[in-house]
Amino acid sequence: MHAFDVLGDPVRRRILELLAEGEQSSGSVTGVIRAEFGISQPAVSQHLRVLRDNGFATVRPEGARRLYAVDDTALREADAWLAKFRRFWVPRLAAMETEVARGKRQRRLQHDEEKHDD
Repeated sequence: MHAFDVLGDPVRRRILELLAEGEQSSGSVTGVIRAEFGISQPAVSQHLRVLRDNGFATVRPEGARRLYAVDDTALREADAWLAKFRRFWVPRLAAMETEVARGKRQRRLQHDEEKHDD
């Protein structure tokens, strides 16, 4: 399965967001996902398996619990694929950053002038 096929599912994206916060038990992940998406425990387990089988998550047993964490293998592969396309948005983001900074500077100068006029 291609990385973007895996990431195309909102449940799997949300699971990765949870795992990005730190290692999580399957029960903890299941509780959040069931509350947010209203899907069954077996469905959550299937999503965790897809993430694990495709290099997005790792699992380790700890007693009776299974702890999941982000595996950056597939994320690095997706990032490498996206590298070909960054030229389309990086200059625009840099230009936007410049404009935002310019606007902040102008507001700060205007505020300073108003303080001195008082």
